[in-house]
Amino acid sequence: MNPVPIKDVLNKLTIEDLDLRGKRVFIRVDFNVPLDEHLNITDDRRVRAALPTINYAIDEGAMVILASHLGRPKGKPDPRYSLEPVARRLRRLLNKDVIFVPDCIGPQVKNVVEKMKPGDVVLLENLRFHPGETENDENFSRQLASLADYYVNDAFGTAHRAHASIVGVPKFLPAAAGFLLKKEIEYLKGVVNNPVRPFVAILGGAKVSGKIGVLENLESKVDKVLIGGGMAFTFIKSMGYEVGKSLVELEMLDTARRIMDKLKEQGVRFYLPVDCVIAQSLEPGAVVKIVPTQEIPPGWQAVDIGPATVKLFSEALQDAKTILWNGPMGIFEIDAFSRGTFAIARAVADAYALTIVGGGDTDLAVHRAGVSDSISFISTGGGATLQLLEGKELPGIAVLTDKKTE
Repeated sequence: MNPVPIKDVLNKLTIEDLDLRGKRVFIRVDFNVPLDEHLNITDDRRVRAALPTINYAIDEGAMVILASHLGRPKGKPDPRYSLEPVARRLRRLLNKDVIFVPDCIGPQVKNVVEKMKPGDVVLLENLRFHPGETENDENFSRQLASLADYYVNDAFGTAHRAHASIVGVPKFLPAAAGFLLKKEIEYLKGVVNNPVRPFVAILGGAKVSGKIGVLENLESKVDKVLIGGGMAFTFIKSMGYEVGKSLVELEMLDTARRIMDKLKEQGVRFYLPVDCVIAQSLEPGAVVKIVPTQEIPPGWQAVDIGPATVKLFSEALQDAKTILWNGPMGIFEIDAFSRGTFAIARAVADAYALTIVGGGDTDLAVHRAGVSDSISFISTGGGATLQLLEGKELPGIAVLTDKKTE
């Protein structure tokens, strides 16, 4: 099933609208990849996600200047956060030379960029080695913009941040969306605004507070809401049940009740876990039990949804035509507490529906469950995904050049 066409939801220039031949194009990518202690990349999905945009620019005869952040180096150079390992991986993935420059502004960068030929690819060093990036410093933005003729944003994962390379540079250059950014908007915004029904939202993760905006934005659009993870126990506690040591946001109890009442008013089917896996500690070898959610003993903590909940949730997904999933069902990083999350991942993958998984931990869970190839779309964003699902405009998208003015 295809989402609604991009023209219905974006109305910004995309990379295909630019005449790239012989032009220098500054592409803001999201190469914020995990590295091990030897600085080897442990997961290169974010690099691979940018390849369609990079390859398109190369094929069109552009000179490609790639820029990204990695980690939080606090505004100064730190070898632990260098993008050099990414340059090595990119050479292999593109099967061509990638020139790595050990800075992102200054004479050395200018010199390398001026010598570029069509089809060349340069990767600049970590943008956050300069405080001007996170401070959205105008002078830093100007220096980055001076390297190129066009700006392309393909870093959806950072599109919610008002940083220089996201909102500063586009003020000085014609600015367009890359293929990944375009696809993210197409799926997340397009599907939420115009879903094929029945539309089911599965929300998990630790806290209700992080998902209130999503619930409020979806309440008039969804047919069913399934709640798992730690956030479920704030809802269960708000109904007057004992939840032991399970994660609860006491200040959110009234909000949880209000959300449940509002969804009921709208005719939305609302599902909470009926049983859960509990443990007395979060150690990998801890003793676990399965109990009904209304019978969690004092001193025990819910760590995953139980088998009856897996069955209930899976059955609720059977008639779905659109499924949106954001947030795991438990502490899936520990094997003993991962079964519920992985079972839901398989149920989502098996559904005859357009399936969208919203970034962060859920993305990792789907890959660990081995079903990522069966999901229609996996978002690369965390905070950016949530903001879009809340119906908010992202700064990095708002600043792109409008189609109608060109």
